[in-house]
Amino acid sequence: MSDLIAPLLSLTPIIVVAVFLVGLRWPASRAMPLAYLAAVLVALAYWRIGFNQVAAATVNGLVVTFTLLYIIFGAILLLNTLSESGGLSVIRRGFTDVTPDRRVQVIIVAWLFGSFIEGSAGFGTPAAVCVPLLVGLGFPAKSAVISGMLIQCTPVSFGAVGTPILVGVRSGLDGADQVVRYASALGMDDWTQMLPIIGARVAMLHAVAGTLIPLLVVTVMTRFFGPSRSARDGLQIWRFALFAALAMTIPYVLIARTLGPEFPSLLGSLVGLMIVIPAARHGFLLPEGEPWDFEDRDQWDESWNGAAEVKLEESKRSLPLWLAWTPYLIIASLLVISRLPALPIGQLLKSLKIPGDPALTQGLFGSTVNIKPVEPLYLPGTIFIVACLATIVLHRMSGPAIGRAVRRSGKMILSASVALLFAVPMVQVFINSGGGGAGLDSMPNVLASGVASVAGNAWPAFSSLIGGIGAFVAGSNTISNMMFSLFQFGVAEKIGADPMWVVALQAVGGAAGNVICVHNVVAACAVVGLVGREGDVIRITVFVFLYYVSVAAILGLLLA
Repeated sequence: MSDLIAPLLSLTPIIVVAVFLVGLRWPASRAMPLAYLAAVLVALAYWRIGFNQVAAATVNGLVVTFTLLYIIFGAILLLNTLSESGGLSVIRRGFTDVTPDRRVQVIIVAWLFGSFIEGSAGFGTPAAVCVPLLVGLGFPAKSAVISGMLIQCTPVSFGAVGTPILVGVRSGLDGADQVVRYASALGMDDWTQMLPIIGARVAMLHAVAGTLIPLLVVTVMTRFFGPSRSARDGLQIWRFALFAALAMTIPYVLIARTLGPEFPSLLGSLVGLMIVIPAARHGFLLPEGEPWDFEDRDQWDESWNGAAEVKLEESKRSLPLWLAWTPYLIIASLLVISRLPALPIGQLLKSLKIPGDPALTQGLFGSTVNIKPVEPLYLPGTIFIVACLATIVLHRMSGPAIGRAVRRSGKMILSASVALLFAVPMVQVFINSGGGGAGLDSMPNVLASGVASVAGNAWPAFSSLIGGIGAFVAGSNTISNMMFSLFQFGVAEKIGADPMWVVALQAVGGAAGNVICVHNVVAACAVVGLVGREGDVIRITVFVFLYYVSVAAILGLLLA
């Protein structure tokens, strides 16, 4: 029993979040300070790490928080700028011309366009782009946030041009003797030759679990936000939803197997868009009858509305559809060209760092915490602001309209600050808790070891759950893979399972964890002024997370 004390205590911050944020429905601005305090107390009292370690981890969290707030501000500013320019009104009419059916619109915007943005930039950017776009199209803010969060699973493992695999898994396994020996036994000259194989297996697992995601997104939307509150309304388009899923997942798997981990989400979603939009325009596989829509806005439950008022101003001049979409095309183009390893633009943007000398933030306060310098030109927030400036010029906006967009955006960003100022530092204390006087590993690794000791030979059924918990806490599939890939590899060898399948299950679970990640939910809610409803969102998205890791668990037992 004493061996389980540390794993159980490591759950304390997660339990606090579950009880207060999800169970009692406290706003994140009240629940996350308690979670931070719980992480600090456990780290100091039981792990016995020093105050300097806690302070350094907290500062690191604050640095990450300000970068997140910068990205959120850019997304909010783009929404308000397009609202004032009249571009949003034109985009809405364009979607209505494709189909007025909201079920189809959410598949195109959230599943396909969201997957493209994930493949380009990752790190929660799809919610910052797609959630406000859905609100601008006339979706309730709460429905938009939930839809935007629910697709944060299948494309995530290959987000930001493959970062969770090429950086997360690679960093997690790099330099380990057991990994090198295993690769050598397979006849590989370099262990990194395993990465494309792991990536292909990740894509196969995602394709199985992810094929139902568009249908789940639609049925959740109709069940909780439809006029009749019925999942049946969503199930009516099951054929189209599966078609839209396969239009992305089939090329996604083929690309993972042929081109590697960089492009499955990026190119798979583009192929899907090219197939699905013409099909929707011609009513392919759509049911007969009236297109599905929400009730009139005055009939909506008050909790559905965000504080952000999206005004669909008409343009003062004739604005063609291509020009209205230009800001999003600019964002997509800049994200792609700045993230492709073959192009030098990303490295050029990264050359500006704050602070300029990285040594200044290494081993902060004499701790083991190293703060990564901020690269402001490389952040998606800067790309959003560039798109806003282009919108001002291309849409010929007036000075008063620009002023209104900036003022509204500034007010909205303040509401998200409190929750993130505690959520992200809590994560950093949790991750950087190893090496204290108690001689314990960090809390995530202690938790994983505890689960492994209980699971035994059934470990492949739990691999994805551990990856999901890592992403839920850390807010990143990449960081979850860094933390747990080597641990997963070692457990697999110990029980005689295939290590590459088990690491693939870790990566899939880490992607699914983004669906319930607290600071991603806080960020998505902030973009549309839904601050304080984060627990309501997670109460719904958690069921899709459980579905995803359950499918992965079954596949793990069959394959690993």
